[in-house]
Amino acid sequence: MHDRSNCLAVLTPASDSGLVPGQGKRRRRQEAERQRLAARTAPGAGQWEVIVETRDQAEMRTRLRRLREAGVDGSMIRIDTLCGRLALPTTYRLSRFVADPGRESEPEHSDH
Repeated sequence: MHDRSNCLAVLTPASDSGLVPGQGKRRRRQEAERQRLAARTAPGAGQWEVIVETRDQAEMRTRLRRLREAGVDGSMIRIDTLCGRLALPTTYRLSRFVADPGRESEPEHSDH
């Protein structure tokens, strides 16, 4: 009979296994950042504005570079790749999130 006690280690979730120092902190920080981004781009907070929709990847890269040079927050930029086939070639859609004007000023107001 074989000892299968080592097989349990495979079934143990990574969060319960020995973590590399700092890994848990990094995961919590990344999750908090994902939640902040989700809140900033939530439905009702604004809308995605299409900058360009093109089949030319070079044009999309040029527009992306211009947005970054203009100081647009990279987390507020989205690139959708609409995969094509023979009849419909691949198309790239570059968008940026535009917050509703009323929502942008809300965090600045304080009761203090």
